[in-house]
Amino acid sequence: MIASVLVANRGEIARRVFRTCRDLGIATVAVHSDADSGAAHVREADAAVRLPGDAPADTYLRGDLIVKAALAAGADAVHPGYGFLSENAEFARAVIAAGLTWIGPPPEAIEAMGSKTRAKRLMAAAGVPVLEAGPDDLPVLVKAAAGGGGRGMRVVREAAALEEEMAAARAEALSAFGDDEVFLEPYVEDGRHIEVQVLADGHGTVWTLGERDCSVQRRHQKVIEETPAPGVGDDLRRTLHEAAQAAARAIGYTGAGTVEFLVSADGRPYFLEMNTRLQVEHPVTEAVFGIDLVALQLDVAEGGRLPAAPPRPSGHAVEARLYAEDPARDWQPQTGVLRRFRLPAMPGLRVDAGFTDGDRVGVHYDAMLAKVIVHAPTRERALRQLAGALERARVHGLVTNRDLLVRVLRDPDFVAGRLSTAFLGRLGPAAPGDPGTVRLAALAAALADASGRHALGGWRNVPSAPQRKTYRAEPDGTEYEVRYRPGRGGLTAEGHPDVRLLSAAAGEVVLEVSGIRRTFEVAVYGDEVDVDGPLGAHRFTALPRFPDPVDRIAPGSLLAPMPGTVVRIADVAVGDKVEAGRPLLWLEAMKMEHRVAAPADGVLTALHAEVGRQVDVGTVLAVVQEEGSA
Repeated sequence: MIASVLVANRGEIARRVFRTCRDLGIATVAVHSDADSGAAHVREADAAVRLPGDAPADTYLRGDLIVKAALAAGADAVHPGYGFLSENAEFARAVIAAGLTWIGPPPEAIEAMGSKTRAKRLMAAAGVPVLEAGPDDLPVLVKAAAGGGGRGMRVVREAAALEEEMAAARAEALSAFGDDEVFLEPYVEDGRHIEVQVLADGHGTVWTLGERDCSVQRRHQKVIEETPAPGVGDDLRRTLHEAAQAAARAIGYTGAGTVEFLVSADGRPYFLEMNTRLQVEHPVTEAVFGIDLVALQLDVAEGGRLPAAPPRPSGHAVEARLYAEDPARDWQPQTGVLRRFRLPAMPGLRVDAGFTDGDRVGVHYDAMLAKVIVHAPTRERALRQLAGALERARVHGLVTNRDLLVRVLRDPDFVAGRLSTAFLGRLGPAAPGDPGTVRLAALAAALADASGRHALGGWRNVPSAPQRKTYRAEPDGTEYEVRYRPGRGGLTAEGHPDVRLLSAAAGEVVLEVSGIRRTFEVAVYGDEVDVDGPLGAHRFTALPRFPDPVDRIAPGSLLAPMPGTVVRIADVAVGDKVEAGRPLLWLEAMKMEHRVAAPADGVLTALHAEVGRQVDVGTVLAVVQEEGSA
């Protein structure tokens, strides 16, 4: 019987496994890098073991150190979570060889499906349709053989770019999974990504637990998942479930796993891969089937038997992944302190978070803050409730994809179930925000600030000079100057003739706007100000009235868009002519590579980068100037 579990992972999935272990009376052990020494999963565990270093290759990908940690802490079982070593057969063998219980499938099953190339050959031999491509079948998708989560994946539309993109995919795969093998498959422009959850015991029972639609993706990484998949008829559902069950039986699978398919626009399914682990999106299946997949994983690992048939599904569940990233700036990951994270209480709402208030989101790992899940009787209600929960969330301190998630959940095509992996590309950029709404939020921030220094009442015209407060909206950088006049009876704000102050305090300002009462919550963290209200959430930086002079930056300077590590530099030298869009160097941040390219035609006049150098956001990496410019 399992008494103590070490989770060979971090963040949200470690906390989620710990939650079930606590419910079952099982002790928990965490491992952590130096960067994660104060992380939420470390604080929650009964014991924690340090893995020296920050990079995944030195910490969470070191199976030898993790096995030693389990033995030292007295754990008798290891749960791999997802990512890192979760699909590494040699790690599973090392755990078993150390006398520990491996909470996962047999190493041989991991090995059979762990390489996407070998898995395709196995499935083709079993009669399951697979996608195959050569370098001339453009467009193609370059994929990491050992991984998932969108890492090590590139779309190539031109033959000339294939070699470069394969090199980039290999480098990213090696960093994320410790294996640089990549392969090609046809890139299906308008297909759907549908997967089937399987669960098998060691006594011959294999469950298929519905299918999930995971088509809404950015950079080939899932953003919104749901079950049941909308628009899947009985025949296609039967085909998918039978193929998934056949795949599990073909390799003697036990435990939880997922068989993934690409369904073409004409409804034909093709096997993509089998993930021999728990999926990020497993909560939607748990909600609809009323089960705890981690508890079932533990039971199977202890030799337990599953009932002959799974529970019957009920209702609909949708999951949205909340990331610290800026969709408007090519999904750039964000770093910093998560000042506050709250969601409203709501029936059917579940939040699996990797961070709590005050935690720092660093550069070394994935940028996902939390998964927000809603289970409801119908799909329409689940979508509406999830969008409403995200709109009412309080997420302070970081730029996130929250507004994008709400847009998707309320989009008519999404609501109608017209889904494909190209969905986000077709969605297009968000419409510009209403400057008047942002000005109102800035006004609320200024009045909350003033309330600590003045007795505020109703509006009144007074002859005194106006006071000024300037805020910079984040992340777009637009500055808003608020001018108001203090008086015995209260304040008058310039430029807001249709606004009347009802009340103001440090944390809340109530305004009447064109006869409508609006309440704004204001939270201040030093110079950072978050304003939440009925017209949206806004982040500001309060600017000093007399800013200090700043050093001038040379024209044409390329600044680091995020903190990261320089991992590659193009074959260029100072003095070379470069064309607009030519890659100059690559940064790695949060396990993804980000290309820094020349912004315009010109001459490379400076290059301040070297492989292995860690840089902060705003660091000057290179300078490209027009020929003949000073």
